[in-house]
Parts: sequence; C-alpha cells; structure tokens
Amino acid sequence: MTRESWRCVAAALLAISLLACGDSPAQRAPDAIAEVAAAELPEQARQTIALIHKGGPFPDERDGIVFGNFEKLLPSKERGYYREYTVRTPGVKGRGARRIVAGRSGELYYTDDHYQSFRRIKEP
Repeated sequence: MTRESWRCVAAALLAISLLACGDSPAQRAPDAIAEVAAAELPEQARQTIALIHKGGPFPDERDGIVFGNFEKLLPSKERGYYREYTVRTPGVKGRGARRIVAGRSGELYYTDDHYQSFRRIKEP
C-alpha cells in the first residue's frame, strides 16, 4: 500500500470510531445533566458543600482552583466561572476522584469519577 492509501485507511478508521462512540459523555449536551439531591450524596460531599457555602476554610490547598471544563460536560462559561473542591474519599490517599464544581451563580455539580460525568446538586 502507498503512503496515501494508508492515510485514507487511517482517516476512514478514525471516522468509523467516532461514529461508533455514539453518545459518549463528551458528546452529551450540558442540558442533559442528571440531578441528585444533596441529601443523597455521601457525607463527605455534604461537608464540602457546607464549606463552600461558608467560604472555607478548605482542607486541601487546591480547593477553589479554576475548573477548566475541558470535558465540556458543564454549560459553557468564561474561564474562571467554575471552581473545584475536593470531596474526601475514606481510605484513599490524596485527593481521590470525587469533586464538587461550583459555578459563580451558585450552582453545584458533583462528580465521583474525576470529571467523566456530573450530576447537578439540588439543595433544599
């Protein structure tokens, strides 16, 4: 096969793989975000929510850093709109995978799989 033929095959395989992915998390519309009641979240998440509402102090030095929304799973906003906070996981050293992302307007999102999916937190 020529180099040009290989390029065509590679491009076709890429196109097929993108089509086969279907409804991947990165392709879902942000308005399709599921919701979860704050009361249904783990105790550590509820503690983090309370700290966010109080304005801290936060246990992890990275709490409050800008969340870039690179996965594009949350509604698109200007850089700096979202901030992320650690939700401790018992038995896990370091930050673990759980986070709460807070929007400037007060909306909160929970992820327990390190930004692969989000649920909007409903508070009473």
